Amino acid sequence: MQTAHLDLLDRRIIQALHLDPRASFRRFAETLGVSEQTIARRYRSLVEHQVLRVVAELNSQRISESDWAIRLRCLPGSAPTVATKVARDPDASWVQVVSGGTEVFAAIRSQRRIKGAHPLLDQFSGSSQIVDARAYCLLHEYSNDAFSPLGADWLTPQEINRLTQDPVAFSEVDRSLTVLHEADWPLIRALGEDGRATYRQLAEATHWHESTVRRRVEDLVRAGVLSFHVDLENDAIGMGAPALLWMSVSVSKLAEVGETLASHQAIPFVAATTGSTNLLAMVLCRDEAVLYGYLTKELADLEGVLHLEVAPIMHTVKHYSMITQFNANPQDASSHAAGPDERLAISPSFDNKET
Repeated sequence: MQTAHLDLLDRRIIQALHLDPRASFRRFAETLGVSEQTIARRYRSLVEHQVLRVVAELNSQRISESDWAIRLRCLPGSAPTVATKVARDPDASWVQVVSGGTEVFAAIRSQRRIKGAHPLLDQFSGSSQIVDARAYCLLHEYSNDAFSPLGADWLTPQEINRLTQDPVAFSEVDRSLTVLHEADWPLIRALGEDGRATYRQLAEATHWHESTVRRRVEDLVRAGVLSFHVDLENDAIGMGAPALLWMSVSVSKLAEVGETLASHQAIPFVAATTGSTNLLAMVLCRDEAVLYGYLTKELADLEGVLHLEVAPIMHTVKHYSMITQFNANPQDASSHAAGPDERLAISPSFDNKET
């Protein structure tokens, strides 16, 4: 689906999903002023055309795990192959070919309760295709409630208020809910595949009663362990110049710069990291001219930024859990059929009244 195919209603639905990913179609219909059947049909089309996907995501720090970002500099022509191999790991997400096709970026979010270094990092040692490999531990992710997935608001302030839930206040008391048990993982994997799966579908995947599933999901969300997000295909929504920003920031200004970036509409992700740079952000812009304006105006005014490297994102091979087709090497990207331990087959939910 190309940008021209997204009409006003499509854009309003996308923003509504961004605000409340698991809201029922009935609630969307009441808010947007169209029929429930129309909302369901449009959602089905957006999913089938791979414009979006609703997924659940774990907050690893709430369960005493570590998230990592890896940056792999590759030999010319080898980045697509390397990216495809990385994407096959079930813990890898946001696998992207960047910097003109010379690098691969990926986020590693542990789904397997691994202690110590992640085994994926060991695969890069001695590889003839990789010139340099760097790993950055994500120390702190800044809340980015201001991010707008389409670069502008397509809903009225009243509609936004209706769909915006009150923020959950997490406290140390919530730690009692953050202990994940072995029985939780089928539920987490199912929601990672389809964040809008109904409680009936989740009950079938976990062999739990629906009321048990509902209560467990609510507990994990309240504890800050589980959250829901909308994966969007940048090209389809008209964001033709996405980029990663690797920044070195004065330690005394690190929190201030991170929070400021998180308040920008164009920033979907920003985190403080270890490594040769200490702040990582993703920026979504319509084209290179808009990206240039962002760099020379909004970023230029930030105090404490000592060094900035911009890495344009050429192609996303894998979003949070879905491997996409890589046009430059389609046979390589499509040759992997995920096994039962990597993916749980839950069909997209097009009638989500139960949620």
